[in-house]
Amino acid sequence: MLRRYSCGLLGSGSVPEPADRDPVLLISGIGGTILHSKNKRFGCETRIWVRLLLAEMEFKNKAWSVYNPETGYTEVLDDSTEIVVPQDDYGLYAIDILDPSAFVKCLHISDCYHFHEMIEMLVGCGYEKGTTLFGYGYDFRQSNRIDQLMDGLKERLKTAYKASGGRKVNIISHSMGGLLVSCFISLHGDIFSEYVNKWIGIATPFQGAPGCINDTLLTGLQFVEGFKSFFFVSRWTMHQLLVECPSIYEMLPNPDFKWKKEPVVQVWRKHSTEDGETSAELETYGCTQCVTLFEEALANNELNYDGKSVALPFNTAIYKWASGTRKILDSVKLPDGISFYNIYGTSFDTPFDVCYGSESSPIEKSSEICHSMPQYSNVDGDGTVPSESAKADHFEAVERVGIMADHRGLLDDENVHKLIQKWLGVSPKDTSKKKRIGKVVDA
Repeated sequence: MLRRYSCGLLGSGSVPEPADRDPVLLISGIGGTILHSKNKRFGCETRIWVRLLLAEMEFKNKAWSVYNPETGYTEVLDDSTEIVVPQDDYGLYAIDILDPSAFVKCLHISDCYHFHEMIEMLVGCGYEKGTTLFGYGYDFRQSNRIDQLMDGLKERLKTAYKASGGRKVNIISHSMGGLLVSCFISLHGDIFSEYVNKWIGIATPFQGAPGCINDTLLTGLQFVEGFKSFFFVSRWTMHQLLVECPSIYEMLPNPDFKWKKEPVVQVWRKHSTEDGETSAELETYGCTQCVTLFEEALANNELNYDGKSVALPFNTAIYKWASGTRKILDSVKLPDGISFYNIYGTSFDTPFDVCYGSESSPIEKSSEICHSMPQYSNVDGDGTVPSESAKADHFEAVERVGIMADHRGLLDDENVHKLIQKWLGVSPKDTSKKKRIGKVVDA
């Protein structure tokens, strides 16, 4: 106590007390980071992801982007702005409450609460922001192996290592954040070995998220359902961004993985005979054949931006880049001395196969697929990532544990928190607060 008080009197140049635990770095997945649009001339910033008020308008004006094959980056259509990630609160602000407005906090709209409960849990276990607790949010539109993201993770690891007095970092990643970590291991294995002690992956689509991603490329993605969707970015508006995002293509189902049953996309097609009769035939596309369907369905896809039409077909340049990323992911080896733990979701219907049209109402033109609602064949998982994919990390895991919770709910689940505490070797200082309890499924 006396020592801490004395250090405070010495000023900012004093040597801080050594950390009493290894630092933790939280890494978000796709859609799990606040994004700001920054005016290049004046420097003012506007939050465009996530926001509930004026969400659709701000997203169309400032988030819509196109892929630049020369640089490998997805770039916004508005040349006067750029997308930035706020770095406040040691990187934790950007992955905590994704819409930190007073309205969201007052109503505690859980859809916007991302890593919040886990951050609170870790602080309750004695972790200190800026010394032993950090966050890494990033521009999730980009490729998981692009230099900007790799360099950002490298710097955040070094910061956490130095701030804690030279203690190795424990990473906790969620969803696509696990693919980002995998790419980093493959490309910067020496740095990973130098700064990392343990890695806990949660809901990672190691072999892709077949139903969700195949449908995202064709019809878009709805992050919230029901009445709340009217206050959010629409499915189609989100589609027009994600069709130009390498990160989406990098989560397509792995065609080289030995699935129990290969995921497919099916289309009921309308066929007419010479005598005027019509019939419906079911066409099936496997992991590699889907590319043909994507190209046909998105051939005339375009958006209107600032009075101009911008063509957004299936991007073959991105697909080629993503195929290279898949090779990197398939070849990654966990460095010696790193302990890996895998948490995955179970007991939720999770899209696997996708079907468009029906026998009674078949698809006539391929472009109609993009404006139809899909029918899913589900498998076990977290509602987004099949358990089969999330379990297939191909690492020497210390433990793999299935938790009955959905994709984002895994971040809040008490059993997940207990596993993290166990693996980190910590416990909460105040155990009086009770949270909901899920069920644990043994791997």
